[in-house]
Amino acid sequence: MTEPATRWQENLERLGVRLPAVAAPVAAYIPAVRTGSLVYTSGQLPFVDGELSAIGKVGTEVTAETAKEAARLCALNALAAVHDLISLDEVVRIVKVVGFVASAPGFTDQPIVINGASELLGEVFGEAGVHARSAVGVAELPKNAPVEVELIVEVRG
Repeated sequence: MTEPATRWQENLERLGVRLPAVAAPVAAYIPAVRTGSLVYTSGQLPFVDGELSAIGKVGTEVTAETAKEAARLCALNALAAVHDLISLDEVVRIVKVVGFVASAPGFTDQPIVINGASELLGEVFGEAGVHARSAVGVAELPKNAPVEVELIVEVRG
């Protein structure tokens, strides 16, 4: 077996975090798909043991800090989907993060919320976790989730 591209497992242990089981899709899609050297994840919600960690719009029912933690959980769920498909040992780098924030009128701190996902990826993959990103405010998300995150990941050929 070849050496892992990154020290992701050691970093998760240091953070006291475990990869969860892959979240079951809530509609007609698969959690992740590979094409060439890229893995695309479907949008991941902040599920913990099958339940959303928070519900509602950010800026009213959900605080920015709670939403930031939810974004971290979304990223962890996305990593679980990648690991289930090809193993995180094959990750070369995180290419892009797209984060959606169910935003109350006037809420404009979407980038701060999605930092929860970005910071986790940096803690897990180091320099290979630095990525391009979009943080988008939306009116509604599936299941009334406050945050949804998807990843594009480069993997070894």
